Amino acid sequence: QVQLVESGGGLVQAGGSLRLSCAASGRSVSTYRMGWFRQAPGKERDFVAAISWNGGITNYADSVRGRFTISRDHAKNTVYLQMNSLKPEDTAVYYCAAGSGSTRTTLGYPYWGQGTQVTVST
Repeated sequence: QVQLVESGGGLVQAGGSLRLSCAASGRSVSTYRMGWFRQAPGKERDFVAAISWNGGITNYADSVRGRFTISRDHAKNTVYLQMNSLKPEDTAVYYCAAGSGSTRTTLGYPYWGQGTQVTVST
């Protein structure tokens, strides 16, 4: 089994930055694609970013490309999401996920963290 724990969320003003972390434990995630998704109140869980098992390929939602950066540290079994130029519409619960299926859909990820709240104020 894989356990994922997100951290780093919080309240930030528009234009600010946050870095989310996702620490994995249990079974190694070194061979999995890692993804970040987010879910705003009353909305579906949406794809944000993903990184391949070796870090060589990254994918981003159009809404965050150029502002967010996903990275991973195999030695620390941790994945990061650096979020810059944050906007109020980025407010959501952010979830970390691990899997090997479809990159941009929740079905591609069998393992999920509990989520961390990000709130961007105007």
